[in-house]
Amino acid sequence: MSGLALWYVRHQRKLKERAWLMREALHNHDYSFRLPTKGLPPGERAMQQLLNDMGQEIRGLMAQNEVESWQRLTRVLTHEIMNATAPISSITQSFLNRPDVKGTPLEDGIRAICETSSGLTSFVESYRKFMQLQKAEPAHIRLREVVTSVQALYSSLKWEIAIDAGQTVHADANLLRQVLANLVKNAKEAGATQIDIRWKEGSLLAVSNDGAPIAAEACKEIFVPFFTTKRRGSGIGLPLSRQMMVMQGGDLMLSDTRMGGYNVTFLLRIPPGLD
Repeated sequence: MSGLALWYVRHQRKLKERAWLMREALHNHDYSFRLPTKGLPPGERAMQQLLNDMGQEIRGLMAQNEVESWQRLTRVLTHEIMNATAPISSITQSFLNRPDVKGTPLEDGIRAICETSSGLTSFVESYRKFMQLQKAEPAHIRLREVVTSVQALYSSLKWEIAIDAGQTVHADANLLRQVLANLVKNAKEAGATQIDIRWKEGSLLAVSNDGAPIAAEACKEIFVPFFTTKRRGSGIGLPLSRQMMVMQGGDLMLSDTRMGGYNVTFLLRIPPGLD
């Protein structure tokens, strides 16, 4: 077999492998795939790069659609719950103020109803943050400066930051800072003592920590509103953080692959800035 024919056979095998990998990624709803373009002829390289970029675009659109769906559902739920709890709180409070109720066995039961209703109202009010986020104003910002500003808030932790001083991204500095602060806060509450933040290929910021691992059965639920593994958690921190990233044209996800020495890694997809 001539050299040209051998190259052609090997090249077709590589293309077939790439097609299989993309099919598997799509089958598993993994739109963050980045297949290599090295060694491809110019036309095929451009096509593969387009497919890589398309995967990122599809993931971004799906994330935005998911967030908007949760917003619509939350709007309906909060309205209905508030309509139901408001009269309960008002009526029970009126009964608690009556002289013929105070000091009787009825008082404890009515107070329990009143406190439960008030707790539910407070819970719903806290979740209304989803509807009250400031409008994102992305700009070209220096990523390391945002990260170090969060580092200053948690100086008791050991930090490893692998981000070039000149690395820029197109993001809202305030929203990005809130997302990073929330991830570090969660890590600290999970017992973390070390934080690792580094910039990766594909416009990804990896945020890792050595806190308690996230249980396998919880990994697919952590971005679902109201879901929490904490005894006193509200279940809004991570969904809210993800919404903040989507508002900036990015995304927040839990990595399937842990970095060496760390138990949890989150990935923030952030549009790159100017070179």
